[in-house]
Amino acid sequence: MNRIFLRGSLGLVLASVAPVAMAQAKTAGAGVDDTSIFAPLEAPTPNDFRLASGAPGPRYWQNRADYDIRATLDTATKSLRGELTMRYTNNSPTALDHIWMQMDQDAFRPGSLNSYIFAQDSRFGSRDFDGGDKLERFDQVLAGAKGAKPRRVALATRSGETMLYVPLAEPLLPGRTASFEIAWRFLVPEHGADRMGRDGSLYEMAQWYPRVAVYDDVRGWNTDPYLGQGEFYLEYGDFTYAVTVPAGYIVAGTGTLLNPRDVLTPTQISRLAVAAKSDTTLRIVTAKELESGAARPRTSGTLTWRFEAKNVRDVAWTTAPDYQWDASSWKGRMAYAYYRPSAVDTWSDAADEARMSIMEYSERWFTYPYPQISAVEGPVSGMEYPMLAMETVGSDKYDLYNVITHEVGHNWFPMIVGSNERIHFWQDEGFNTFINTFSEARRYPERGDQMKRAAEERGQVETAQIKHIDTPIEVPADRINPGLLGINQYVKTSAGLQLLRQEILGPAVFDAAFKEYINRWAFKHPTPTDFYRTMEDVSGRRLDWFWREWFQRNERFDQAIDTVLTRTSGDTTEVLVAYGNRERGVLPIRARFSFSDHTTADYDYPAEVWSTNTRRYIREYQFVGKALVQIELDPEHRLVDVNRSNNIWRAPGTGGPEMTVNP
Repeated sequence: MNRIFLRGSLGLVLASVAPVAMAQAKTAGAGVDDTSIFAPLEAPTPNDFRLASGAPGPRYWQNRADYDIRATLDTATKSLRGELTMRYTNNSPTALDHIWMQMDQDAFRPGSLNSYIFAQDSRFGSRDFDGGDKLERFDQVLAGAKGAKPRRVALATRSGETMLYVPLAEPLLPGRTASFEIAWRFLVPEHGADRMGRDGSLYEMAQWYPRVAVYDDVRGWNTDPYLGQGEFYLEYGDFTYAVTVPAGYIVAGTGTLLNPRDVLTPTQISRLAVAAKSDTTLRIVTAKELESGAARPRTSGTLTWRFEAKNVRDVAWTTAPDYQWDASSWKGRMAYAYYRPSAVDTWSDAADEARMSIMEYSERWFTYPYPQISAVEGPVSGMEYPMLAMETVGSDKYDLYNVITHEVGHNWFPMIVGSNERIHFWQDEGFNTFINTFSEARRYPERGDQMKRAAEERGQVETAQIKHIDTPIEVPADRINPGLLGINQYVKTSAGLQLLRQEILGPAVFDAAFKEYINRWAFKHPTPTDFYRTMEDVSGRRLDWFWREWFQRNERFDQAIDTVLTRTSGDTTEVLVAYGNRERGVLPIRARFSFSDHTTADYDYPAEVWSTNTRRYIREYQFVGKALVQIELDPEHRLVDVNRSNNIWRAPGTGGPEMTVNP
């Protein structure tokens, strides 16, 4: 039995010793004097676009961009030349007299901001490269008078870093669509910030066409430059694209292949039909067929591969002359793997790894909405695009699956839930890292269940806090030291979600709220506030304190047992415990009482018990016929704690800190 009030001499004794204990805690540099951690969180005022519940409002809008792209890869000059038609629809309530375009290849031109920040041999730099987008034409297509042919107006553009300012020939009114025709070319970098590039005859093509920036109700035009470390924020739309490559090459890309009879052999088409109904892996292109030349309908000249992708925010593709190709499927959704013969030892099961990934995330969170997923091997260490996941060879099956399921998982965050990765990187990488722990545990349980993986992440966060190398999560990716990017945006975010799920809300409530967040914001642009409000709306819990301490600030955590008073009366032992909080961050209390008869009792208290005093929380207990031997905080290491030496109290004669009061 336990009570929250004080009675008799125990309360009087505590009153006399408390100032001493509190002074000692303060002298040790612990504790705070205010309770602002529980103050209401500052957030944008809800409106008809974004509701107080965290859901999109009745007047929520976002613009749309549809593309038709034609491009040719010249492997002799290592360059790409392309033309596209973009139809941009203004769903905002205001007229637009200009648009902004993202020209990401300009990050790899001489004198770019990327070149000043990241060395050529660093992960986010470029290798021995002198390139950038060369814009050859940018026209707006105007309808003109009724019955007249459309006319093209050349637009004067202004470039700045990786952004292109484009004044319009006529304003784009709300609800109207403007069409643009663009021609461009660029040299393909050997190493394009570990997001794209080439390795011998293999090309991984991403950020390869001019893309319109996002205009939204939160920031207007999002014109943050592409530096390499920060990723992407894009509008949704439908794409058709055609890429012309040497005839001996095989192409893997976002979307559905529209002309298989032009670029595949009858044998490959037949095998794909079988794979579409199978959950086992079939070899579509084998090493023997690559050697004999039977893998291609012809080996001279060029072939054009045509793809279609609906309701995506980007398209990317890879190509190589020596790609082996495997396929499997889950509920009609194809799972492909493309890899060179040198990678066969680790990649022979990659198609099944991709299949299992979309199955896991679909069954647990949100059904995969696209027709296929492709895992492609190449020089990029790990990068995601809609329906396309780039990975390196991998050291073993565990290492490869961790990367494949991570990059495939990005199809949920941020491809389905389209957050702004350049500003709120954690809504992309951290959320994905969180769902990865379930997938990894499902695939390889011998490496530990999901709880073990969550514990490992907490341990990494705890170590970073002890070393004082942790940083706030809510920091734009381009402002984070690359060496801290992983622990900050990936692991710390995931560990926070694990705490929220296991220790604060409970798995059932958390899962319901998290799935509702995905459902509400699928194919839309949520902000962190939309996430916070949705989680609170569905869970019924105010979590201002948690969002503040874990995501917006950089609080540390150190719970302690400050004072224990005991008094024996007959066969009853009365115990008064003062739990201490030595750092600013607050978490639930998990206390285990051990008794001389070798039994234990666990007492759990929500983090809100610290709301009236963030330094101390007092409880009184009574135990009949039991002698208390020990109290330990967080015995299973379910929380983050930078100093566990103050987590244990032992009764007199057993060693350790003690304080006993006799009647």
